[in-house]
Formats: sequence, C-alpha cells, structure tokens
Amino acid sequence: MTQLTTQDGTPVSRLTFGTMQFGGKADAAESAAMYDAARAAGITHFDTAVRYTDGAAEKILGQLIKHEHDKIYLATKVGYTGGAGRANILAQFDICRSQLQRDQVDLLYLHRFDDDTPLQETFATMAELQARGAIRHIGVSNYAAWQVMKAQAVARDLGTRIDVMQPMYSLVKRQAEVEIFPMAQDQGIALVPYSPLGGGLLTGKYASGGTGRLTDDPRYAVRYGQGWMHDVAARLTALARDASTDPATLAVAWVMTHATRPSPIISARSLAQLRPSLAAADFTMSADIYAQITALSPAPPPATDRLEEA
Repeated sequence: MTQLTTQDGTPVSRLTFGTMQFGGKADAAESAAMYDAARAAGITHFDTAVRYTDGAAEKILGQLIKHEHDKIYLATKVGYTGGAGRANILAQFDICRSQLQRDQVDLLYLHRFDDDTPLQETFATMAELQARGAIRHIGVSNYAAWQVMKAQAVARDLGTRIDVMQPMYSLVKRQAEVEIFPMAQDQGIALVPYSPLGGGLLTGKYASGGTGRLTDDPRYAVRYGQGWMHDVAARLTALARDASTDPATLAVAWVMTHATRPSPIISARSLAQLRPSLAAADFTMSADIYAQITALSPAPPPATDRLEEA
C-alpha cells in the first residue's frame, strides 16, 4: 500500500479522524476537545471536506492545526456537488484553502465519480495541482472498483496515480471486500474507509432508544434500515459485553484488522462519544474474536458469484 507520511516524514496513524461534525453537532469547544483527545491518542491523519457543515468544519480544523502543520496529515474533498470538471475542482479547492488557511493539503479526494466529465479533464486538473505542490496525494471517494481502474489508467498516462481510496466499510456494509479491497491491494492504494460504526448503528445506542443519524437523516435511515443490520448490532453489543469492552471499540478494531490494513475514519459529536472509537487503537484483536465478529454478518459473495470458489 502507499505509505502516507506527515510532512516531517512520520508515518500516519492507523486511525483517521473525520471532522464532519465540527461546527454542526459539535461546537467549536467540543471540536477542540475531540481534536486534543485525538492528538493525545496519536492520531495524525485528519479528514474533512469543502462543504462539511457549510464550511465550518474546515475553518475550525484549520485553526486547530495551524501550529503543527508538519505533524498533521491533512485530507479534504471536493466535487460532491458541481461535478469533477476543472473549473469546479479549482474553485472548490480555492475555498478549501481559504477555509483551512493553508496553501497546500496532503491529500485531495474527488468526493464521488462524475459520469458527465471526461476522466482526462478531471485527472489532468488533479495532476496539475500535484505538480504545483498544492497537493501531495490524489484520492477518490465513493468510486466503484471499475471506476478506480479507469481513472488510474488515465492518471498513469498523466504521470501520476491514485494513492488513496475512501470507501464505505463496516460490519454491516461489507461490499468493499468483494472488489474494492482486492483492487486496492493490487494497485497499492491505501484504504481509508468511512462509517466503521455504520452511522452509529454498531454502537448499540438505537436499540436502547438513542437518537442520531439513523433517526434524524432519511438517507441513513434507508442505508441502515434493514432488520438484519439491527440484529447484527444487537449481537455485537452482546459480544462486547462478554469481552468487557464497548461495541464501538470492537466495530472500529474489526475494520482495522482486515488484511489490507485499512485506516478507518472515526468521528463523533462529543468527546464522550469519541472515546470508545479511540480505544480501538489499543484493543488487542485476537484471531478468535475477529472470527466471532466477522461471523455476525453475512459475507458478500465473490465477484463471480461462484460460491463454491469463495
């Protein structure tokens, strides 16, 4: 896999901290408390995007990291809206730099695939930013494996490459195991999956009447609305109880333990909510516990659908 380092040459942390809640569910003070806790836990990789909480996430993060730029690996994303054309990438990246108060970021993601823009235009723009020193690495988020490979071929013709990919992955969202993970391993692409807690489902809070994205956001209600997913969450909670730990700790540690060594993005609305995810970095995942957790949810069939060969 691509070896990511901070600008002072230090390998990035195994956990990544996502700032999607900064300036939204987490005010400036709570955001600062979570940042400090993440740094104390050794996290150096921070993830954001141009329009998270209408720009507040980048503004808050920019203030928090301004005195330790060389020690932080900073990733942001453009193109969730407006497409992946040259003008939109450059315009949104200029907004990123203004909000972050940084001329350069370590990693710039294309937030999702754009069917309407030629890949040559998209990746020529990214290659230009890289050649100018405005970004160190190129990443993609929410791409299918075939889309990554098409883009990688274009990037190579331009003298660059996709170094990082950000797919969805959790115990209840395992589709990435079928083609994305093998493709990334083959191509040496670092994996930084999001939503290791399944939108909070795997914390167990919804079973006890808690609220969050699944109750507040119709998109998440659909994404995690299948009954078997809630059953998996309940059984993970029981397993965590037996192991004298938190289900969130198990969920994040399970993602980290995959053979491709993903660096999951953890996030929270408060420091108290964050702590169980931070604890995953120090959790000793035995082969037996990993197997027990894996068995809680159905493995997706192989890409060929030849189950006898799985």
